[in-house]
Amino acid sequence: MKGTVYEAIGPRCLVKDEAGQMHRAVVRGKFRLHRFQTTNPVAVGDVVHFSPAEKRRPAVIQQIEPRKTFLVRRANKLSKRYQIIAANIDRLFILFTLTAPPTSPRFVDRLLVTAEAYHIEPFIVINKTDLYEGPLLARKEQWRRLYASLGYPVLETAAIRNDGLESLREAIAGRTNLIVGQSGAGKTTILNALIPGLDLPTQDISHYTGKGRHTTTRVRMYDYDAHTRIIDTPGIRDFGLVGFEPYEISHFFPEMRPYIPHCRFNNCLHNTEPGCAVRAAAAEGKIAPERYESYLRILANPY
Repeated sequence: MKGTVYEAIGPRCLVKDEAGQMHRAVVRGKFRLHRFQTTNPVAVGDVVHFSPAEKRRPAVIQQIEPRKTFLVRRANKLSKRYQIIAANIDRLFILFTLTAPPTSPRFVDRLLVTAEAYHIEPFIVINKTDLYEGPLLARKEQWRRLYASLGYPVLETAAIRNDGLESLREAIAGRTNLIVGQSGAGKTTILNALIPGLDLPTQDISHYTGKGRHTTTRVRMYDYDAHTRIIDTPGIRDFGLVGFEPYEISHFFPEMRPYIPHCRFNNCLHNTEPGCAVRAAAAEGKIAPERYESYLRILANPY
């Protein structure tokens, strides 16, 4: 049988077949140990072939079809293995909040680099706009203009009041969408607003740390309609890049690409090398200082 993975916890999966029926399935042990060097052999969004359940035995996944796209990160800073967050994604929606809790633009930039590298169309969703006034409102406009000027679609939402959700509905229509963000950024609230009756639990921001608390504990895909899927993820605090040579990172900063061919060295890192056109452009204000600084930080610590 053929189906799509809707939930995966280690070797155990929930698979929806082509007739719309859900099956509990496991990954065959030998397949799990010898074919993959990841923390999760099967990811949500994978298209799989599986043998049906027999008596008390669950269905068994026999094969994973080649992934068209996937989002991957290093499992942790000390690990050489990586985690596939989700597979066969069309669009990535990165939640960005300026308060309750504040999202680091460096976090956003790491996700944008990975989306560009793995051919996933990224969107930035500035959430909780109902909380922004005065300096926060000015900062929100600054970041919105910056990312929009780079060609990234930027949406603004206040999910708790259902503001801006119509634009989000239009953006997700007919695609498989992955929503990521730091804990407390409002992923669950957005999902509950988009899919009536879902009623996923939410939590308030911790008064002690000022950070979000994990509400979602695993990656799970939901059907928005017959042609649209949304993948929810646990809150992500760190995002380590995978599969990059240092000289490649700049190629996924769109504002740097016009200048890269004019650097003196083909493998220029745009840091201290002489004859660097990217550094010259940054010094002349043609590249936003925030983004150039973000690039240097990623270059120094990709994990």
